[in-house]
Amino acid sequence: MQRVQRFRIRQDLKVPIRHPLSFHSLCPRAQTLQALSFLLFITVFPVYSYSSEIENCEQLLHTGQYQKCIDVAEAAINKKAYGSEWPLLKAQAELAVGQYVEAKQTIDAGLKRYSWSLPLRLIAVEIYQLNNEHEAASSFLTSIHDLASRSAWRYTDASSLVALGRASLMRNADPGEVLESFYDRAIKEYPDHKDAYLASGNLALSKNDYALAQETFQAALKQIPNDADLLFGLARSLQRSNPERYETLMAQVLSTNPNHIPAHMEQIALLIHSEQFSNAKARLEQVLAINPHLTEAWATLAVIAHFENRPHDETAFYWQALSHHDQNPQVDYLIGKALSEHYRFAEGAAYQRQALEKDLQYLPARIQLAQDELRLGQEISGWEHALQAHQQDGYDTTTFNLLELKDQLAEFKTLQDEQFIIRMDSSEADVYGQQVVQLLHDARKTLCQKYGLDLKSKITVEIFPNPDDFAVRTFGMPAVSGYLGVCFGKVITANSPASQADHPTNWESVLWHEFCHVVTLELTKNKMPRWISEGISVYEERQKNPRWGETMIPQYRELILSGEATPIGELSSAFLNPKSSLHVQFAYYQSSMVVEYLINQFGFEALRLILNDLRVGIPINVAIERRTKTLGELEQEFAAFLQNQAEDFTPKVDWSEQDLRPLISDDTKRFDDWIKKHPNHFEGLMAYSQILEEENRTEELEATLKKLTKIYPQYTGADNACLRLANLYQKQKRFDEEQKYLKLHARYNPNALAVFQRLAEVYQKKQNWDDVYSAAQSANAINPLNRDTQQILAEACVHLQRRQEAINAWRAILALKPHNKAAAHYQLARLLQSDNLQLAKRHTLIALEEAPRFRAAHQLLLELTANTP
Repeated sequence: MQRVQRFRIRQDLKVPIRHPLSFHSLCPRAQTLQALSFLLFITVFPVYSYSSEIENCEQLLHTGQYQKCIDVAEAAINKKAYGSEWPLLKAQAELAVGQYVEAKQTIDAGLKRYSWSLPLRLIAVEIYQLNNEHEAASSFLTSIHDLASRSAWRYTDASSLVALGRASLMRNADPGEVLESFYDRAIKEYPDHKDAYLASGNLALSKNDYALAQETFQAALKQIPNDADLLFGLARSLQRSNPERYETLMAQVLSTNPNHIPAHMEQIALLIHSEQFSNAKARLEQVLAINPHLTEAWATLAVIAHFENRPHDETAFYWQALSHHDQNPQVDYLIGKALSEHYRFAEGAAYQRQALEKDLQYLPARIQLAQDELRLGQEISGWEHALQAHQQDGYDTTTFNLLELKDQLAEFKTLQDEQFIIRMDSSEADVYGQQVVQLLHDARKTLCQKYGLDLKSKITVEIFPNPDDFAVRTFGMPAVSGYLGVCFGKVITANSPASQADHPTNWESVLWHEFCHVVTLELTKNKMPRWISEGISVYEERQKNPRWGETMIPQYRELILSGEATPIGELSSAFLNPKSSLHVQFAYYQSSMVVEYLINQFGFEALRLILNDLRVGIPINVAIERRTKTLGELEQEFAAFLQNQAEDFTPKVDWSEQDLRPLISDDTKRFDDWIKKHPNHFEGLMAYSQILEEENRTEELEATLKKLTKIYPQYTGADNACLRLANLYQKQKRFDEEQKYLKLHARYNPNALAVFQRLAEVYQKKQNWDDVYSAAQSANAINPLNRDTQQILAEACVHLQRRQEAINAWRAILALKPHNKAAAHYQLARLLQSDNLQLAKRHTLIALEEAPRFRAAHQLLLELTANTP
């Protein structure tokens, strides 16, 4: 299923298309909009010519020199200089510094002289709202449409077109029509006018159409280079796809305009996302020095107070955020969204409901509430809010994708009992659904008992064969990679083995990891930093199976020894602001090692007490100090522990830094001599083995690979020595040696699908059925959707008299549509004949329907018929 990521009306979109309609078939609001659009196109006036004084004043505004802008504009107004731009610039600067009363006075005076100005009336809407005069603000909005309807010929300049577009959106006009009728036209006819690009790009961003936003802002910057607002828009459009470019652009924005409040707030949001609350508060002080009444700043302070368990401060900041606009739904929306980003979905949803109480039509709050409730497992109301949001705005990609996904989920098979609701693709559920059920019940029993959790709620688990479906359910949009599973508390989403063809991962370890999140999030009411949540889950993976979870690798060793380990008090930032994908994985490993260290040094009970402290709102660093020792001491001792782990890693290996390039490019004799002097150098041996393989020096290659497996057997990279030796021995038909090194590799790599499949075949030939069973089970824990592996498992179960498991395996084979259906039905019938004659007879008849001359099936049918009462 294709997912929508663009909202503009184009033929390639899978969105509700607004087909051209006759004027009379439109609703009154749409009639007004279309009438305005039609009238505006019949008369075109030349571009306004701005004076150098106005341009200089605009430059002051756009570079953050707000007070100078106010002074210059005020002087021009006092001199009776003509131009509605003067009061507009002065009011914009006054808004930027929080002079809302003064801005109202400015705009009132400006409208007395320029009563026809739509940009002045549009900014009056915001100014009057910030002065808590909501009826007057609404009347200004209405007047914009009234004026344009009466005198459309007057409003064909770019500023008026943009004002009409923005006003239309505020009155819930169709976004696609606004884009085409106003913004696109303004850009086409006035290609050097900034506001048209800004309005168009921001509209695209509001619909999550990052490609269109990027295209718009790049075109704008060609016409108007180095503009802070346009650079900021381009940065936002690239934040997901190009983080490095985003950082560069954000720096450029603040270099151009050091007082650019949206850029400051964007960076503050990232600090909060990475739980750097002290740094965020310091940045907020800078913002409030620019505008002491900024709604977003006070709302953000309320968010931080919530995270720091300061409810009185949270309330005070909340009401301060509403002090200049007491019906502003954005305040609740911003607070709730920030809480939800930290998995506080219940608290976040409560704020979104308050936002909708202030403004029932406030779309961002309804969209966020839909996602929050779906993540809380409140599916009826969650889907209802998604539908309402989509009906309100058919171009919003999040709700469109969610509703498309709802149709997909309706086709899933549901496996439900008193403890779980499991949704899977129906064909996959028939193959390994019962194994999923069993694993989740094992995890629930083991982990709830271990952590002392009395889990009464049903847990919803959804497993998606399509990674885009998983991304939409999890993040609200497709094409989000890098995640195997996500837990929201009472809801788990996961990618199925079908989505991991190139890089298969053990699905059992993924579900165990995610269910551990259920336990810890429930214990703490979702009040836990990401690092300790992930650390516990990875630690519990290793407790369940030593092959699962992150373990030390050479890259981690290097990061530790080079001083790149993150202090415990800042570990969440390692997940949220990583330098690379390797650093993300290292954050998982380091977090799990912190958990392991805490348990080893202070006992498991200390960890449980830390979780209890988090539940009542105590910050993580305080909780750790209460249950262990001061954070400074702990960080110092853990750093020493981690350093020792790195230094003691593979003690037989020589990890010294050596420049191998001259050896690789030189004659082999020199490398031979170097190896004699450095017999245990891992990188040297790896490079040397490649040369030996290229030169077909098989005996020396074999010896070198064996050396590698002795000094570092747990290395599981794609070029590891175990697999290379196994491949060599397979070609030489030395199957016992091949088996030895396959087993050695399998001991350390839980995701080695091909290895487990090959081992199952080798053991099958030897009729070593216990080992066949074990290898086939390990293969199915990575990919149960392979018919050959299921058939080997079925055969092993028959020989080991694991009758029910054999039945399950043959049923899985049938669900996978085997080439020989008759044989599969026959084998299943034989297994069923001892206790279910009717079902056995049914499968036998199906086998004969597939292969009418199947003699063994005929014989079985005779036996079954003779035994039928």
